[in-house]
Amino acid sequence: MQGAATMAMLTALARKTHSPDPSHFHHGLLAQARSSVLILAAFAVLSCGPGDPAAAIPPPVRNVVWIIVDDLGWRDIGAAGSTFYETPNIDRLAAAGMSFTQFDTASPVCSPTRASFMTGKHPARVNITNWIGGRQAGMLLQGEYLGQLPLDEVTPGEAFKEAGYTTAYMGKWHLGDGEHLPDAQGFDITVAVNGAGQPATYFYPYHRESPSAWDVPDLDDGLEGEYLTDRLTDEAVGFLREHAGGPFFLVLSHYSVHTPLESKDGLTAKYETKAAALPSHPQPFVSEGSLAISKTRQDHAVYAGMIESTDDSVGRILDALDELGIADETAVVLVSDNGGLSTLPSGRTSMPTSNLPLRAGKGWLYEGGIRAPLIIKWPGVTGGEDTPSTSDVPTTSMDLYPTLLAIAGLPARPEQHLDGLSLAPLLQGAEGLEREALFWHFPHYHGSGNRPSGAVRVGDLKLIEWFEDGRRELYDLKADPSETNDIAARDRRETARLHAILGRWRVDIDANMPTANPDWDGR
Repeated sequence: MQGAATMAMLTALARKTHSPDPSHFHHGLLAQARSSVLILAAFAVLSCGPGDPAAAIPPPVRNVVWIIVDDLGWRDIGAAGSTFYETPNIDRLAAAGMSFTQFDTASPVCSPTRASFMTGKHPARVNITNWIGGRQAGMLLQGEYLGQLPLDEVTPGEAFKEAGYTTAYMGKWHLGDGEHLPDAQGFDITVAVNGAGQPATYFYPYHRESPSAWDVPDLDDGLEGEYLTDRLTDEAVGFLREHAGGPFFLVLSHYSVHTPLESKDGLTAKYETKAAALPSHPQPFVSEGSLAISKTRQDHAVYAGMIESTDDSVGRILDALDELGIADETAVVLVSDNGGLSTLPSGRTSMPTSNLPLRAGKGWLYEGGIRAPLIIKWPGVTGGEDTPSTSDVPTTSMDLYPTLLAIAGLPARPEQHLDGLSLAPLLQGAEGLEREALFWHFPHYHGSGNRPSGAVRVGDLKLIEWFEDGRRELYDLKADPSETNDIAARDRRETARLHAILGRWRVDIDANMPTANPDWDGR
């Protein structure tokens, strides 16, 4: 039997086991079906020639858990080198999965990146380029953008639901309110999804005194002192127990570690003690030109407590999958939506984390603002002795949509995820992806002090363009990952080449642009 035909049989059989109602199968029949999948997969490998790509395709997983953490910086986890924050469970996931060391989100703020998660398209193509609700002006008027994800976009929720999965979304959405919540985009079950980008508070009852968009719904039966990150995890574990028969697609989208900065008292005290034992630090901040400053050390006790609670959540999810006996058939993905909040306008010092050695943080197109953790555990593929545990191939948030489909054995939707590439080859040990460039478009001012800008990365070269004055910076990320040595003046040819690529891309996707502010008085 030819490898391609064998894999077609494998995929068809996998589809049969993806019934939306597990009662359609007796346990013995389901086990027999799963055994047949493994036998066919093994036969496919044996029957394929060494150059046949079908030989490398493993059986699809039955379930997917996608954990999104808000504002978690690239270096906020132990697996990336943090020594102040404690993340043993995220590190455990990294050991069983693959960490993408050069994963850059499509935007330095949340809503655009989340739009890219849910569409597989660049935020500028979807026309969601700022956090929904953000509006600031300066020399320029910001580029106009949508306040909700268009309903004609086919989300991963819809793709998995069409394939017979039970789908659930819990936590932060920030892609619209009212008729534009996850239940309108393919998710059967939604829990604690508000209309804003953060909670009113992390403690029960999760409401302000007067009703607001920040109030978190659906959790009125909580108890005094209950913590939102813990409660969302309770809901997620409950879902796993109820739907252990699968197939399911669960998105657990934590509000943490976004502001308001609130952690449980015991954890705050723990990290206050840890911070007090740190050596003296004579330079707590560095300048980002004349506009802003960035924090240089991780030592914020409350933020550390929030990270530990989030890490505990990851551990509870992994433990539940083990206890239910479904860990080996469930992919787990952990990702953040932008870089850590380390940069604020000069004079403000309340930023909670540091992204060093990367430059700047949330809101900026330097690597500190867009580099984020991405860990993917694909049972039977990652975590083996022969599989690399890290990939340094540049990747981005649009890639997750096609990757999830590939891991689950579902057909690609190239007409939907126009700007994303499946990372499945990298997860299986491939050394690269066929992609010309990565792009960023942020025609907005941001509370971190950043100004309207765009960027492109081609290979190791990254160009940043500032829209106010047209100034361009060029960095060699391999030689200078901290983006401290601007080589634009030295290498004018490459600067012009990348700028032309960036300009053509903006025209091709009809990117929204800022305009002159007639009321600008120069201050």
